[in-house]
Amino acid sequence: MTEAVPSKPAGPFSSWEFGLALRYLRARRKEGGIALIAIISYVAIALAVMALITVMSIMAGFRTELMDRMLSFNGHAYVQGPVLSAPDREAALGRIRDVPGVVSVTPLTESQALFQAGGQTSGGIVRGVRPQDLASTRYVYDSLTPEARATFGQGAYGGDRVLIGKALAEQLGVGVGSPISLYSPTGADSAFGNLGGLTKTYIVGGIFSSGTADFDRIFIFMPLEQAQLFFGKEGMWDVMEIKLAQPDRVGDFIEPIRQAVGGPALVSDWRDRLAAFAGALKVEKVAMSIILGLVVGIAALNIISGIVMLVKNKTRDIAILRTVGASRGSMLRVFFISGAAIGAAGTMTGLVLGLLFCLNIGAIQHFLEALLGVQLFNAEVYMLDAVPALVDPVDVFWVAVWSLFMSCVASLLPSWRAARMDPVEALRFE
Repeated sequence: MTEAVPSKPAGPFSSWEFGLALRYLRARRKEGGIALIAIISYVAIALAVMALITVMSIMAGFRTELMDRMLSFNGHAYVQGPVLSAPDREAALGRIRDVPGVVSVTPLTESQALFQAGGQTSGGIVRGVRPQDLASTRYVYDSLTPEARATFGQGAYGGDRVLIGKALAEQLGVGVGSPISLYSPTGADSAFGNLGGLTKTYIVGGIFSSGTADFDRIFIFMPLEQAQLFFGKEGMWDVMEIKLAQPDRVGDFIEPIRQAVGGPALVSDWRDRLAAFAGALKVEKVAMSIILGLVVGIAALNIISGIVMLVKNKTRDIAILRTVGASRGSMLRVFFISGAAIGAAGTMTGLVLGLLFCLNIGAIQHFLEALLGVQLFNAEVYMLDAVPALVDPVDVFWVAVWSLFMSCVASLLPSWRAARMDPVEALRFE
């Protein structure tokens, strides 16, 4: 007679535990309250995850877009010092341009001035730039018409055409071809000394839009030779502005640039000039991530109430299962799987909704603006033309991990209570 082989007990997280856990989530009519709480928990987690992904993506988009536009306008590294007035400064310019990773090197002058046109007056900065270097300021150059690009710098001493920003043009009420008067508080030097304040009328040769309203309101571009003449800086450069292929690695270029200069020079980078702005964006991202992370945690805590009610309604089942041989660990895992399943489903739904929202945020914005008849995103206030969104896979990964972790923690507490239940005491009251 063949001896019966004893059956092998099921291991942890076996199929019967998953089957029973998912069965408990399918509510019967008399257990509708449990299903309602499970649905509320699922929806809350999904919305919280969606909100966290959306906010973090929009903030990443803002940071990337603003930094890109600011760095495009202002440059990534700067050279100042004796080299700007040295006889071989053109050679130094070429040596810097030959450094691997350097995209462009532009000599500039920047001077404060008053702008007057149409009875309106405003103050700002006049940036003197060589016509051939204007293309290095990408957003400005791309927004100009071909005629504005062609006529900039044409004429004696660079001509009398200047480029102004869209915001400044609207403020002064001028357009292409309109006169605009510039007042220099220093003036040019002459045989009789400094002439003091100097006023000259120029022609608006083009209107640019850098995508950053503050820059468009403050800056005027003037041919370098004309700017040197008007502000009494003939033959002088204020700074060499350098653009890099990888501005995030600007620290690796400081020493090669200093060696390329070949003499004493002060080499700085955008981290010095925009440190406060970049730091504020970073702090804001961390703060918002913590706050919205707490929202996800609070949403996950709804699972506790659902599993507590489920354990209460399934007290008889727990007692019977324990009586026929189910271990405490099995009971803990059954109810843990039920809660974790709610959290996992909510997390996945939130990820999908958040990604879909971020990837179609432009279309959603335009649809709402057309539907409501209002401008939801004012470029004058936010310095950008549209809501930017940049989905960072690392951020999405950590949002999913955090949501699943909090769901598991919330599921563990009532599951542990179910595992500690005494079957004899449970059946006594049934």
